[in-house]
Amino acid sequence: MRHFVKRFQYTVKSLIGLHARPAGLLIQTARAYRSEIIIQKGEKTANPKSLMSVLALNVNQNDVIVVTAEGEDEEEAIAGMEGFVRENL
Repeated sequence: MRHFVKRFQYTVKSLIGLHARPAGLLIQTARAYRSEIIIQKGEKTANPKSLMSVLALNVNQNDVIVVTAEGEDEEEAIAGMEGFVRENL
């Protein structure tokens, strides 16, 4: 069965952006899924299952991020990631 990449775009509203504490929670969320998940800001991409990778994106308020998921549980992964981002960022 072929999987299709799922994605969403979000403009960060949090005054402090994606700093260490929400990044840690984001990683816990991402690690719950088997699909490959990628966060992109501009030309940079990050693996949301890696703290250093996420923090290296340097996501601040008003930055636009794109989250993609591809794999066996991509529907659940993209829904879970989008829910987290909208509630926490």
